[in-house]
Amino acid sequence: VQLQAFGGGLVQAGGSLRLSCAASGSIFSGSNMHWYHQAPGKQRDFVATISSSGGTNYADSVKGRFTISRDNGKNTLYLQMNNLKPEDTGVYSCRAVGVVKDGGTWRPYDFWGQGTLVTVSS
Repeated sequence: VQLQAFGGGLVQAGGSLRLSCAASGSIFSGSNMHWYHQAPGKQRDFVATISSSGGTNYADSVKGRFTISRDNGKNTLYLQMNNLKPEDTGVYSCRAVGVVKDGGTWRPYDFWGQGTLVTVSS
């Protein structure tokens, strides 16, 4: 599975961006999908998750501003980011986690995609 995030860019504070994460392979619909954020010089932090059944969860810092969604028909994960703040600046990466049947055995997988840079100016 390959994941590629795109859609980042430069935006003013208060603006919006929509990030996308395109997945190759046939496991997307069964995967729990996540977005992470890494600010310059800091560790990578959880932003949002959407389960294979569509349940969502968010970091407190983005609740009410960001919305995670998925389109299984297009093998694509989205992150709609509204009311952006300078502290949202950083690289956003997507992650796919799940299990796949390999013969008679269920095997876990955990794939990360290359990130996309978001810069929010004050």
